[in-house]
Amino acid sequence: MGKENIIQIDNHPFTFEPGETLLEVAERNNIFIPTLCHLKGTTPTGACRVCVVEVEGARDLVPSCATPAAPGMKVHSESREVIKARKNIIQLMLSSGNHNCAIRKFDPDDWTSFHLKVLNDDQYNELCPVWGDCKLQDLAYRYQVITKEMPISESKYPMERVNPFILRDFSRCILCGRCVQACREIQVNNAIDFGYRGADAKIVAGTDVPLKDSECVFCGECVQVCPVGALIPKETLATKKRFDESTTNTVRTTCSYCGVGCQLNLTVQDNKIVEVNGVDNCPPNNGSLCVKGRYGYHFVSSENRLTTPLIKKNGSLEKVGWDEALSFVAEKLKEIKEKHGADKMGVLTSARVTNEDNYIAQKFTRAVLKTNNIDHCARL
Repeated sequence: MGKENIIQIDNHPFTFEPGETLLEVAERNNIFIPTLCHLKGTTPTGACRVCVVEVEGARDLVPSCATPAAPGMKVHSESREVIKARKNIIQLMLSSGNHNCAIRKFDPDDWTSFHLKVLNDDQYNELCPVWGDCKLQDLAYRYQVITKEMPISESKYPMERVNPFILRDFSRCILCGRCVQACREIQVNNAIDFGYRGADAKIVAGTDVPLKDSECVFCGECVQVCPVGALIPKETLATKKRFDESTTNTVRTTCSYCGVGCQLNLTVQDNKIVEVNGVDNCPPNNGSLCVKGRYGYHFVSSENRLTTPLIKKNGSLEKVGWDEALSFVAEKLKEIKEKHGADKMGVLTSARVTNEDNYIAQKFTRAVLKTNNIDHCARL
């Protein structure tokens, strides 16, 4: 890299690699530039325009996520014009749809009417299912955005509730395109895309059908990258509450569903898993998960889960210790093998246990019981 590969951001010189964008240079040097549409590892779109910066000599503000760094550039990340533009963009986003995050300024009667309408649309008893976890809300507070003079723009599309894992709330969608990028460029599933134009624009699945009728595999990648409340885990509204982040802790673990070894962050509250997300920037999955890894965790705290061995005595199942249970099973297996042969026995394992456990099970079945009769149940 030559010495000429230098730009200035807020009057400080920084080197850059050929091909780096202004946003990448800023982030690498801990300079905050807000983004809503930018998704690492995908093609920059500059759709949301929140990341605009001022470049001396340029006629207009430029999107930092899509503008390559060039030698000699002088960039201002928070000039007066930049702040004004960002506030206007955030105002427009907040004025479209059901963004009832208490940032909007209403007269008391208008606020009550609007809020009751949103609660009715959501069928939810709280302000917003992603309250405190919304990038648009964070930016509105950061830039002290006020929307009192902005007219409300009603959403044309009702919430889509028929999908098994994901609710699609079009009234909160800001059309940033992160879900489309995640689906098409990260998961390469091509289930969703932009549809229609102008005021009718929306994110469509297939030919504008519910996700369950499209190519969607419910990996939840779109939910994980959505910066607002447009894509919500169905359980969030089904339980009428979102977990309190102040009472949760995050546990890092490895998914046991297959041999890939995806890294998970489990959000745990009261010793129960309430949410699963992939670990960003960590191989092998780099934040991505499949439908099992993201949504197949409820069995962990199931009330039907056996925690003690049971043996039928006098016609009913009774709890026993592990030594008694193992001795009983060993005797029965030996008896069956001697009387009827090894192929009269079989072992059923589970896709919910680790590969190591399943390996030991098949080793025991083939080497000890002397049969190949082993299978597993792969349900969620």
